[in-house]
Amino acid sequence: MQKIFVAGKLLEKTEEVLKQMGATFWTGTGKISEEELKKGAKDAEAIICPLSAPITSDVLTASPKLKIVANVGAGFDNIDVQKAQELGIAVTNTPKVSTESTAELSFGLILDVMRRVSEGDRLLRTHPEEFKGWAPTFFLGRELHGKTLGIIGLGQIGQAVAERAFAFGMKILYSGHHPKEVAQKWDARFVSQEELLEKSDIVSVHAAYSDELYHLFQKETFQKMKKTAFLVNASRGKVIDEAALVEALEAKEIAGAALDVFEFEPHVNESLTKFENVVLTPHIGNATVETREQMGDMAVANVKAVLAGDAPIHSVY
Repeated sequence: MQKIFVAGKLLEKTEEVLKQMGATFWTGTGKISEEELKKGAKDAEAIICPLSAPITSDVLTASPKLKIVANVGAGFDNIDVQKAQELGIAVTNTPKVSTESTAELSFGLILDVMRRVSEGDRLLRTHPEEFKGWAPTFFLGRELHGKTLGIIGLGQIGQAVAERAFAFGMKILYSGHHPKEVAQKWDARFVSQEELLEKSDIVSVHAAYSDELYHLFQKETFQKMKKTAFLVNASRGKVIDEAALVEALEAKEIAGAALDVFEFEPHVNESLTKFENVVLTPHIGNATVETREQMGDMAVANVKAVLAGDAPIHSVY
């Protein structure tokens, strides 16, 4: 029987299918290490893994029978794709199924940080005595209606966020991906990144990660934003220089931030947890039962195809 190594916990439905296929499972907790991957996958023909699994060059070369690495996620920057290609190993992902769930979470973060939802929840749980009832100047946030949302990367998720923003009566600017014919539906306007930073009340990042986007947000970037602007990131943590973000928040160069991903994930910069105007969620962009079931189904389908001698369904190269 062909050996499949599963390098992380998946939904029960997906695991039942894989058990029937004779898969073996990593039983540890947290993030699997490179050494554990080498040990578990040394005789494997297929690896199914989460985004947190480090599929390095060493892991790939230590698995001489390997035919496919199936990532359970749209991203694949945890995999040495170039080395896999050199070795003739297929690499697949689970594109598009995360669009709606991630867009929902992103827009939820926008609502949360602008209307101070999490901050209000903390207040009532920890200092309920401060709530004296409705008052004209108590706990004021910012309305979304009429505000300008700047979207960096108008791909599938960026478009889904734009659709929601348009329904809220927001003005939309975007940079990066440039689908003019699609953007017309929301009266979205393509601008330079510099203009987007200068004019947006909220900047939401949805660009697919590449090395060029490393620390896209740094000291100079924050200085270009409005002092009343908010930054939202549900893409990749390395897009933001978190030390510079902390400095910008301390200097009140921006009004706040909402983050679902982190530069040194799973480590969260402790300084960020001390700001009331910062919303933090533990990388739950596509963490819905519906999306994770679809992702599992796609990963299994990719493995079945390759092990049957067919082309992968969702190849990344």
